[in-house]
Amino acid sequence: MNTKIVAFFALFIMTIGASAQIDRSKQPAAGPEPEISIDKPQEFELKNGLKVLVVENHKLPRVSYSLRIDNKPISTGKKAGVESLLGSMLGNGTTTISKDEFNEEVDFLGANLNFGFSGGFASSLTKYSDRILQLLADAAINPLLTEEEFEKEKTKLIEGLKADEKNADAIAGRVGSALSYGTKHPYGEFVTEETINNVSFGDAVAFYETYFNPNNAYLVVIGDVNVKDVKKQVKKYFNDWTKSVDVNSAVPQPNANVQYTQINFVDVPDATQSNLSITNNVKLKMNDPDYHAALITNNILGGGGEGYLFKNLREDKGYTYGAYSSLGANRYGASRFNATAKVRNAVTDSAVVEALKEINRIRTEPVDAQLLKDAKAKYVGNFVMALERPQTIANYALNIKLNDLPEDFYTTYLQKINDVSVEDIQRVANKYFQADNLRIIVVGNGVDVIENLEKTGIPIKYYDKFANAVEKPVFSKPLPAGLTGDAVVKNYITAIGGEVNLNKVNTILVNSDVTIQGAPFKPKATVKQMAPNKSFMEIVVEGMGTVMKQNFNGESGFIEQQGQKAPMDAKTLETKKSEKGLFPELYMDASSLALESLMTIDGADVYKVKVTKGETVSYRFYDVKTGYLLRTEETAEMQGMSMTTVIDYSNYKEANGIMLPNTMKVATGPQVLSFETTEVKINEGVTDADFN
Repeated sequence: MNTKIVAFFALFIMTIGASAQIDRSKQPAAGPEPEISIDKPQEFELKNGLKVLVVENHKLPRVSYSLRIDNKPISTGKKAGVESLLGSMLGNGTTTISKDEFNEEVDFLGANLNFGFSGGFASSLTKYSDRILQLLADAAINPLLTEEEFEKEKTKLIEGLKADEKNADAIAGRVGSALSYGTKHPYGEFVTEETINNVSFGDAVAFYETYFNPNNAYLVVIGDVNVKDVKKQVKKYFNDWTKSVDVNSAVPQPNANVQYTQINFVDVPDATQSNLSITNNVKLKMNDPDYHAALITNNILGGGGEGYLFKNLREDKGYTYGAYSSLGANRYGASRFNATAKVRNAVTDSAVVEALKEINRIRTEPVDAQLLKDAKAKYVGNFVMALERPQTIANYALNIKLNDLPEDFYTTYLQKINDVSVEDIQRVANKYFQADNLRIIVVGNGVDVIENLEKTGIPIKYYDKFANAVEKPVFSKPLPAGLTGDAVVKNYITAIGGEVNLNKVNTILVNSDVTIQGAPFKPKATVKQMAPNKSFMEIVVEGMGTVMKQNFNGESGFIEQQGQKAPMDAKTLETKKSEKGLFPELYMDASSLALESLMTIDGADVYKVKVTKGETVSYRFYDVKTGYLLRTEETAEMQGMSMTTVIDYSNYKEANGIMLPNTMKVATGPQVLSFETTEVKINEGVTDADFN
């Protein structure tokens, strides 16, 4: 397939992102201060230790059950992942009801029921409450744990780990937790293929028997129920749940914060952007006097679109699509402050500097009074909206129990939020944002970012993808003497069929199956091209028809989206008219090509070639061994900010003597689209009439 085709799909992705933007620059006028009234649950306890909290709410004929196994954080060491394997098997049948029958009955009742290794949740109409509670209890007490199901879940988990091997986000999450807490801490240990293979079916069963019991269990019931009826039902279905021996394991202390602010760098050679995480450990608990002020302080720094980080890194600098922060509270004294962003390689160092500037700003400069007022209003609104969800009420009731909170903690919540002062913000920021003891975890492509990171003057330590300290890697390989960008491009032309064959191609027709990450639909795409520069593209979704069409006849063109047709703007027309032929490499001038480096993408050595066309700069990556094009990268301005489109090519197949990529993935910012070619026609199926 001609590589220029994918530019159309990049435009489609940009369109999706653009249409999703909502103007939030104007905050709605505040309504009257709400009065918070949270019903106090009625409580009872079974002899086996199960504690039950019931909140009657007769507004709707529904009921929900939240079962929480409140164990201390558990370290599983060399068998990390046993808890995930157990959790994936729970809630899928019982010793008396097969998996299929169990799931079919839940669906038939119009109910929800799901489990994890730390508990379960169920909800249904009140008239089915007795049965859904029975199913919940049966699944908890008599789970259907089979070796066959265990092996299936084990295979799925390992496949997931393999899929994430080169995922910068997954690597950043694993390394960040491991360095912050330590790999022996429950919050810092991580799952690997090795630890999963260490887990046997017997280990999973033993884990269930040891930790999934009523000793530290809570059941929160909320909805259109009667306490007396609930008590009868719970006793009926949970009374036989056997109490186990208490496991009094101590929770280890997490790692201490670093002695000085430093960059902890993880090299991912084919990363197209850097994942930043600026973090330090905190010992904040919900019953601390600072708690409410800490919430608002974090909200002002990085709680959303109005936060310092977002305003700077996205709106002012255009480095990223979003920059946020979080400040955790944990009753075991193990949590983190964490400021995060994903940024373009070229601005990684600048993003680090600017993020640190904003962290320092909230520590040293009094927050604007109006900004503080707005932050409080936003938090109050979110709090009130959350009260509409039964699970929120369940969590609040449990929080009071588990975190040693006063009974009026949530009824006085808004008042405590509104009492936060400008002085509180600065005091709390200095206490929990450790400007001199920050880990700046950067996961990215060392070839592109390390030189500039070194210029920041911040000490850099190097780690592998599993948080092991390593020596500074060699970030680039020596280029062959005398090799030029022009030679690399000519080698590509030869590799895919040769100049003579490529010049014989007058038309190309391509049909593809398209997958858009996160979208519930799978479009089909048709692209037609005719030399020198005529092009047509249509994207169709079943049940929706044509969602996008683009057409250029050599002189004029239009873009149609969801029935709205508009002519191409002058800049787009100029670009289209300047295109030559169907294979751009045939027309690249040697003076526009610069061989920059020899690097690695997905284990393959590639030549990185810089292409300059007027004021536009892009990059093309060619496989050293095959000569094929494996990736293109280009940054363009859209909606006032820079957007980088990365296109990966693979699965080259022959068509009429020409090798074309049949699998492609296009990533523009957070939007990812991939497609598989289902049909290619060369010099047939396309006429001049297609472009009218």
